Amino acid sequence: MRFRGNVGAKMIENEITGIIVREAVHIHKSIGPGMLESVYVNCLLFRLKKKGLCVRKEVAVPLIFEEVKIDCGYRADLLVEEKVVIEVKSVDLIAPVHLAQTLTYIRLLHLKVGLLLNFNSILMKDGIRRVVNNL
Repeated sequence: MRFRGNVGAKMIENEITGIIVREAVHIHKSIGPGMLESVYVNCLLFRLKKKGLCVRKEVAVPLIFEEVKIDCGYRADLLVEEKVVIEVKSVDLIAPVHLAQTLTYIRLLHLKVGLLLNFNSILMKDGIRRVVNNL
């Protein structure tokens, strides 16, 4: 299934996350665990763009505090179709702070959903966490 032009813009979050998960599983089956996070980010960026999705890498996440925009240097790994944040990890175990980071990004970007993907899992399905904002 390929998406071109504005088709992706009309997609809902569940459709987008489904594509992301399938591509993450494909990457994991192809290269396995144990690589650096940047390897998985770039592979996922390539695969999602190949599917015709609009994807931005290292997206600045602004913090507004009392009407002041504070540049804290927060960056989301990937933003897909301006609707889904992806945080990529390659760690032994997902910690609560990783989930909190992903939730913070989706809140600050005013989005509904994010995916936390840990590619250092034996099975990719065990490394996938869906994070939602006020749903």
